[in-house]
Amino acid sequence: MKKLYQMIQDNVLPSIFREKEPLLRGPLPVITISREMGSGGKAIANLVAKRLGKDWKVYDQEIISEIAKEAHLERKLVKSIDEKRLPLADELISEIFGRRFMNMSGYYKHLVKVLSLIGQRGHAIVLGRGANFIFPQALKIRVICEMSQRVTWEMTYEDISRAEAVRRIKDSDEERKDFVQTLFNHDQRKAHHYDMVIRTGPNLMIEDATDLIVELTKRRFRI
Repeated sequence: MKKLYQMIQDNVLPSIFREKEPLLRGPLPVITISREMGSGGKAIANLVAKRLGKDWKVYDQEIISEIAKEAHLERKLVKSIDEKRLPLADELISEIFGRRFMNMSGYYKHLVKVLSLIGQRGHAIVLGRGANFIFPQALKIRVICEMSQRVTWEMTYEDISRAEAVRRIKDSDEERKDFVQTLFNHDQRKAHHYDMVIRTGPNLMIEDATDLIVELTKRRFRI
């Protein structure tokens, strides 16, 4: 597995040295993937990015949080964005949070700013962090799975006991629910927040989910 700093290098730095793309009208293509632990959401995101091409980058919780904590990483992200689009990031924050933004903790402010900047870079697949509530024009996906299958996959891929898998899943479900409720005042488990909810398992594998998302992405963003 890549170390965190290498993942950040892959997602942020290459864009800095790439020739700036012409300013596009409206929102740039973004996919948000909300997922349950053990549902295969992260694997799906990486496969989707691979299928869509080199311009597409995956931003998971660890990468987003690290950028939010490190000012120099945030500056590098800013440099990867067409300067004409930068004011749109602040407009997006103002539209969604209004005055409430000023009362947020420093970490939440940085986190929201990073998410809004990622949206202005575009060609992004954002995992979790309630990103579907920030990007109204994104393709919003929710990946769920039966508990028994989630436990089995966690045991298999993390090489842990059943009891530990159950504990991790329950803790993760609670943490993700509380995070979105605190920041956005929404319940991320409700289906109407998404364009499509996918239930992975024996009858719909990770490759199948990838096919569905790639096809929808091409139609939504005409690529």
